[in-house]
Amino acid sequence: MRKTVGYFEGTDSTLLTDLVCDGYDTVPISNGFDNHGMHVRIINNENRVDVLVGYVHKIFATQDDAQTGSVTYQDIFHVCRTFQVPLILEVHTRLHEKAKALFDDIPDVVEFVDPSQMYPRVSEILASK
Repeated sequence: MRKTVGYFEGTDSTLLTDLVCDGYDTVPISNGFDNHGMHVRIINNENRVDVLVGYVHKIFATQDDAQTGSVTYQDIFHVCRTFQVPLILEVHTRLHEKAKALFDDIPDVVEFVDPSQMYPRVSEILASK
């Protein structure tokens, strides 16, 4: 069975193309704002992805959005932790600590990865599954 990479809108198309050429499937995942593919909240054991990739801003809701019942990073972290889906967030190394400071209780399945290391890291995760 082919492994599947879920991705939030705007994810680097070169990364996704390289992964498809290497034999992986990709599926768009919606953060609830952009309606870009399958809604992140409905990921379960039947339709789970092997890894989820995207940018920090795709999972970070403003305080106003969080108060209106929109998807929050906690919702996304919960899905990833529950179904053991690695969440790889692309952010330059020099900004890793600042990016981490935006979130509380970051689960072990979440990683912040420099853009230059996205393909190697995602490939490594997929190869280990």
